[in-house]
Amino acid sequence: MTRPLTCLALAAVPLMLTSVQALSQATPSAQTRQASAPWRDVTPREGLAGWHVTGGKADYAIDKGELVGRAMPGGTNSWLVSDTSYGDFIIEFDAKTDPKLNSGVMIRGQSRPEYRKGVVFGYQAEIDPSARRWSGGLYDEQRRQWLYTLGRNEAARETFQSGGWNHYRVEAIGNRLRTWINGVPAADVVDDVDARGFIAFQVHAIPDADAVQHPEVRFKSVRMITDNPARYALPATTIPQQGWQSNHLSDGERRAGWKLLWDGRTTAGWRSFAAPAFPKGWSVADGMLSVQGTGGGDIVTTRPYRDFELSVDFRLTQGANSGIKYLIDPALAKGGPAVGLEYQLLDDANHPDAKMGRDGNRTVGSLYDMIAARNLSDPASPGKRVNPPGEWNRAVLVVRGKHVEHWLNGFKMVDYDRGSPAFRALVAQSKYAKYANFGEADQGPILLQDHGNRVDFRSIKLREL
Repeated sequence: MTRPLTCLALAAVPLMLTSVQALSQATPSAQTRQASAPWRDVTPREGLAGWHVTGGKADYAIDKGELVGRAMPGGTNSWLVSDTSYGDFIIEFDAKTDPKLNSGVMIRGQSRPEYRKGVVFGYQAEIDPSARRWSGGLYDEQRRQWLYTLGRNEAARETFQSGGWNHYRVEAIGNRLRTWINGVPAADVVDDVDARGFIAFQVHAIPDADAVQHPEVRFKSVRMITDNPARYALPATTIPQQGWQSNHLSDGERRAGWKLLWDGRTTAGWRSFAAPAFPKGWSVADGMLSVQGTGGGDIVTTRPYRDFELSVDFRLTQGANSGIKYLIDPALAKGGPAVGLEYQLLDDANHPDAKMGRDGNRTVGSLYDMIAARNLSDPASPGKRVNPPGEWNRAVLVVRGKHVEHWLNGFKMVDYDRGSPAFRALVAQSKYAKYANFGEADQGPILLQDHGNRVDFRSIKLREL
């Protein structure tokens, strides 16, 4: 794993562990298919024929049939890349890494001269030995960052054995990518960016101070199915599916109850907060709902919501300010701006509001003017994972009764309970202190804010809880 350049002991697990665990409740015919699956051993061999090294300066070698990648000083990730490109496939492998060394396996990887020479990018099945233990998560190297974290998948996190061998399975079939670690479902993504590409083994860049010991990662028992892999896909799992197709719901999202709040084409379901009609200061074009920053005013959903999970992809322009307000209480507005809890959208680096308020409680992901966004998913690495202006980010809001969570790009940023003594104390210190029972409405519409700047929105979807 790496940040985009614009930003930063058990015995060996048996090779068939994934199939045995995942198929324990499968039909007899499915079990028979797995037993006869046309696996091919693709473990790199001595001399690394069919592979080439790119990126950093890590050393790749074969030791007793295992691929060993040893970290060397330098600031660039290293990759052992297959000369062969693959479309649909299933891959399984065992991996063991030094607890100091992050790694991963690129799935349908890309490296194009017009992008950046020698830079590998694309889908990566994560190998994460840190205390976070997000191994098996899916990361979009050098592009969108995390597509599927394990911030809400405790079962997969708990199965990872730092410093020991772990077994991985990845299914890349059509536009769906699924991963397992030690037989436990880890990630399920539907996306349509890359239909084929190489596979590659990563040695992550490390600080020069750690390179003295040359930490290493090892891979063994690498095998693939490339002949009709869909026939050998494992049964459906219960983990949530993350859809990354713009303004489109995947089959898994539909089954989970997700609905599009914006259809990607019209203004249906939305109106001006101040009037029944849709305001002229917003546009619908190229699959985006955009506020132009020309004084059109805020827009709200035409119906209220109570308990829900909301997902919104947003793209800021430089210096932009906006927000997602929820549980709006129209009675508190009294002809003025909408009053409600706000998930702050802000270019922290270029908008002065980031330095106002208290302790950063007006920065992106925060509960505006009340609770500063903090990396609650990975306290040991407190920085936010935010793509810069001009690139897309994903905001997720969870409102379940009095409990509320803010998520940003797969990381939990805010966690609080409305109406609690702590919450009311924050209200008393905020600009909302003058409003009785602020933030405690049972339901309300969802609002996208016009704060005088261009901001784009897409893939606005919600499921009621």
